[in-house]
Amino acid sequence: MTTQEVADKLVSLCREGKYPEAYGLYANDAVSIEMPGVPNEVTEGLDNILKGFEQWASMIEESHGGTVGDPVVAGNHFVVPMTSDVTFKDGRRVNMEELSMYQVEGGKIKKASFHYDPTTMF
Repeated sequence: MTTQEVADKLVSLCREGKYPEAYGLYANDAVSIEMPGVPNEVTEGLDNILKGFEQWASMIEESHGGTVGDPVVAGNHFVVPMTSDVTFKDGRRVNMEELSMYQVEGGKIKKASFHYDPTTMF
């Protein structure tokens, strides 16, 4: 798949709430990078990335909505603006805006980095 095709597929799956399926677009040796100071700041390997997603999802009590914007592609990278509004099991409600940047190699996401204000999380 081209970078544009990967971007379009990722956006489509995320808009449908099919996050586990979206990870099928990742390479087995993909790397995921969160903001400095956030737990699991750097996660290597698809299996570990999936475990991190499952851990994150298990902390959420209720999702109140969110958005997935249109991808902007440049070479083998693309960026997608996203928002989420969730209540965690500890009662904290968090509204978050982020830019998710992806690097594509061989038709798969090789690197994902997420850019947001980490103070909204704590």
